[in-house]
Amino acid sequence: MLPQNSLLHAHKMKLRWFVALSTLPLLGVVTAFGIMPQQDVAQAIQRTFTADLALPPAAEVVETHPTYWHSKQIQRGDTVSELLRRMEVQDDAADNFLRRATAAGSLRQLRTGKTVQAKTSAESRLLALSYVDNDGNQITITPDGERFKVETQPALAERRVFVQTGEISSSLYTATDEANLPDAVANQLVEIFGGDIDFHRDLRRGDTFSIIYEQPYLNGEATRNARILAAEFINHGRSLQAFYFQNTRHGGDYFSPDGKSMRKAFLRSPIEFSRVSSGFSRARFHPVLNRWRAHKGVDYAAPTGTKVRATADGVVGFAGKQGGYGNVVMLDHQGQFQTVYGHLSRFGNVRRGQRVSQGEVIGYVGQTGLASGPHLHYEFKVSGVQRDPLKVALPDGKPISAVQQSVFTETIQSLHARLSLLRNTRIAQLD
Repeated sequence: MLPQNSLLHAHKMKLRWFVALSTLPLLGVVTAFGIMPQQDVAQAIQRTFTADLALPPAAEVVETHPTYWHSKQIQRGDTVSELLRRMEVQDDAADNFLRRATAAGSLRQLRTGKTVQAKTSAESRLLALSYVDNDGNQITITPDGERFKVETQPALAERRVFVQTGEISSSLYTATDEANLPDAVANQLVEIFGGDIDFHRDLRRGDTFSIIYEQPYLNGEATRNARILAAEFINHGRSLQAFYFQNTRHGGDYFSPDGKSMRKAFLRSPIEFSRVSSGFSRARFHPVLNRWRAHKGVDYAAPTGTKVRATADGVVGFAGKQGGYGNVVMLDHQGQFQTVYGHLSRFGNVRRGQRVSQGEVIGYVGQTGLASGPHLHYEFKVSGVQRDPLKVALPDGKPISAVQQSVFTETIQSLHARLSLLRNTRIAQLD
């Protein structure tokens, strides 16, 4: 008989073996899962599919021929052939057509400075010619078989109205430049008010002007034909207003609000923006003769070549050399008036007996005759007697007729209101 302790020990050993044997299958499963390779897992998940896909046909490569654009400006003395040569065009057919065809006449008449564009092939053949003619039309010339086709696109014409104000600080030119006014508008301002304001002597610092003007455009570019529609000039506290009104079939003129003509029969000055170097005097020391004598005119100092304008409509009584006057033009006006323009360097297109219009260029400033420097000697005669051009009362132009008065009043109504608004706006800004 075994001792009790030995029986107990034997029982525990059997129990341990039973537990160990019962857990062996579980350990095998765990071990097998734990050592499964990663590559086998990926292969279990991934699948491969194979299919035929139709690809779009490859685009056919088209071989293009290079073309070139050339742009040149018309130069003085240019011929069609010379222009084509400068644009690298070598095309006898195009040259012949452009030189001779009536349809291409506008090309041969282009003014200096106009731009012409040519499209050519690699072989310098003309593929297209394009330009804007003198009337603003867009012209395109292209080959059409063995001939050429000319296409004309009418110019896009429009008119824009601008308003502008300015103040005199030193000179009228400075003020108009600061107001960005075109030169044509500045010159019109002088012509409109030149009979009432002497722009050489009457301007004051603080004088103001307000202008409503119309600017034509062709194909988006401003032309030179700007026109003042209405203007006000306040000179030394005195307000002068002028309005454009077409009172004849051929054109119009400027009139005050009550219909009086702004155009005096005579301009105060024959030269724009110059200065009086010597006035009208009964006794002046002559700089060349070195003695006292009467000076029965007004001298305007200006550079040689400055334009001299006729101060009124008239007829050329004399144009040539005469004594101390040197080169001189004498104009007769309305029977009893005469104007004299002396010391000219050269003449305008004038000859005896020819009619001239107010403002027309009749000569250019010089120092011919008895003159110590370049200037214009200007005389104003009434019935053969010299009068001071700066003080004599000048006759007015023709007013609005009674028949047109009501139409004129209605026409300027809106312009008059806009001038008042401009004036009041300027006063408010100063306050």
